[in-house]
Amino acid sequence: MFQLGKTIVSEDILEKEFVCNLSACKGACCVDGDAGAPLNEEETKILEEIYPKIKPFLRKEGIAAIEAQGTWVHGTDGDLETPLIDNKDCAYVIFDGQTALCGIEQAYNQGIVDWKKPVSCHLYPVRVKDFTEFAAVNYDRWDICSPACALGKELEVPVYKFVKEALIRKFGADWYAELEKVAEELKQEPGQRRR
Repeated sequence: MFQLGKTIVSEDILEKEFVCNLSACKGACCVDGDAGAPLNEEETKILEEIYPKIKPFLRKEGIAAIEAQGTWVHGTDGDLETPLIDNKDCAYVIFDGQTALCGIEQAYNQGIVDWKKPVSCHLYPVRVKDFTEFAAVNYDRWDICSPACALGKELEVPVYKFVKEALIRKFGADWYAELEKVAEELKQEPGQRRR
């Protein structure tokens, strides 16, 4: 772990490799698990605002779940998250054949909305936990992502490079530039850790 501004960052995001392999996992992260995608307060307002625009992209089951539960919910732990369909699929999930995709992102890709998707989804496999004085930035290992780990290793793409756009979205370009400097230092000086 090392500190970067007001974040404590796991070295795993610099050292582990990862590239999503949708052809292998079929977007399982959007349909497996026991909770919706984590949201922040600002994102709940965005979802409420853009829902009429993204609704045409969603499945009827997703629309039913959102209209019954709301565009966002409080999860079992009290955190803000996306609603689920029958405690399984994210309500915003759509399918291209057997592959799960994000209906919000599809609307974004077509220029209907200017918000790509929740930052927690965009960041995955990086998870950010906000505390009072700092945020913890960690690599989340999930067995359904084994194909992504294998592809990342094959392509030699570290986690932080795979989620570059999302990290800049969350923390800013200056923070990311500092992260790249730390990554270079760690590569050049094995065993020497910046604190």
